Amino acid sequence: MKTIGIIFARGGSKGLPGKNIRSFNGKPLIAWSIEQAKAVKEIDRVIVSTDSNEIAKIAKKYGAEVPFIRPAELAQDTSSEWLAWQHAINFLKSEETSLPELMVSIPTTSPLRDSKDIQDCLFKYQENNFDTIITITDANRSPYFNMVKVNIDGSVELVNKPKKTIINRQSAPEVFDITTVCYVVKTEFILNNNSIFDGVIGAVHIPPERSIDIDTLLDFQVAECIYKLKNN
Repeated sequence: MKTIGIIFARGGSKGLPGKNIRSFNGKPLIAWSIEQAKAVKEIDRVIVSTDSNEIAKIAKKYGAEVPFIRPAELAQDTSSEWLAWQHAINFLKSEETSLPELMVSIPTTSPLRDSKDIQDCLFKYQENNFDTIITITDANRSPYFNMVKVNIDGSVELVNKPKKTIINRQSAPEVFDITTVCYVVKTEFILNNNSIFDGVIGAVHIPPERSIDIDTLLDFQVAECIYKLKNN
């Protein structure tokens, strides 16, 4: 089974400008994903999909391939990540003699992941009949208990109204947050569908200390603190 690791890293980031190449504990953020992917023996190649020549240069320095530059229209704040996935797989399909069976997406925003987390996702895929494997972690809030939506008239209500009153989070249905630690997806599924939720999904649970998703400066600072506490 041929498996390719792809890191999708666009140049623009409004939440944290320059996020993907910002120094995280001595290395550009993207370098962590590259090194973690390369440490997984089941991954045959690691490539980076980016619209940025600067990111491409750093990616190559840390051992990733950059066989194409992503079109600008697939690298905007409003661009679909799924379309970027399809673009990468279509490029490989047009350039390679055979298409890898699996794509592993290793987002730059989870530098605290362990390579074993990626490996566990691959094992989960191999053991079951799933189209996609995602990573999840415990949710801090529940749509059945303490998450609300604002109605047109300004009133608020629970996102999901339970059939009976729930008095605390512990008695609400168990829910999880999707993390950006890793995604394992059949390449043919990517080409023939519009979302991971179009197929059968399996999940690997990741502890909170390895599942920080960096979108803002605060996220970045929290991740750095966790890393230093763990490694000092």
